[in-house]
Amino acid sequence: MSRTLAVVSAGLSSPSSTRLLGDRLAQATAREIGAAVTVVELRDLAGDIANNLVTGFPSPKLGDAIDAVTRADGLIVVTPIFNASYSGLFKSFFDVIEAGSLQGKPVLIAATAGTARHSLALEFALRPLFAYLRADVVPTAVFAASADWGASDGPDGDLTARIDRAAGELAAVMAGRPAAAPETDADEFVPFEAQLARLGITS
Repeated sequence: MSRTLAVVSAGLSSPSSTRLLGDRLAQATAREIGAAVTVVELRDLAGDIANNLVTGFPSPKLGDAIDAVTRADGLIVVTPIFNASYSGLFKSFFDVIEAGSLQGKPVLIAATAGTARHSLALEFALRPLFAYLRADVVPTAVFAASADWGASDGPDGDLTARIDRAAGELAAVMAGRPAAAPETDADEFVPFEAQLARLGITS
């Protein structure tokens, strides 16, 4: 059974360095384990997320995104850093996901910002968030400052090397677990006679 990988990107611009980092992490992970990749762009769901926070009900589009994230075998999350922490849009998305849905899920955390001074936000903001959600966060977190793009050696070493190391860790955790079962159609119609037959009751 093939494995699935979901990428949550909270970049606000298009094109976005946050999405670019998410794509590179997903490609590196998929090379290791051969997973099918689904990308969730939060900028396209901003209104739906806000409405869900107020009403308690997701739109069909947001519901599909939540399902993709909660049913994936592995998860990559990438946010821009604003005011020394993850973006409000990023946090709001995980606020509307049902409690316990990410328990035990392998997660790779990553972030982007204009300067390397924000890199510690991965450890004091993102890692505690996913620890609280009881996800299984891989050891290597990936941060990309503006200076990292196109540079052979960023402030914490080569960006490509960090991506490959983190992707390898995520792929290893995913490979050590059985693939998630495919979704079944919960709304499948079963005739009443067939339901009785399953119970051993004849009319």
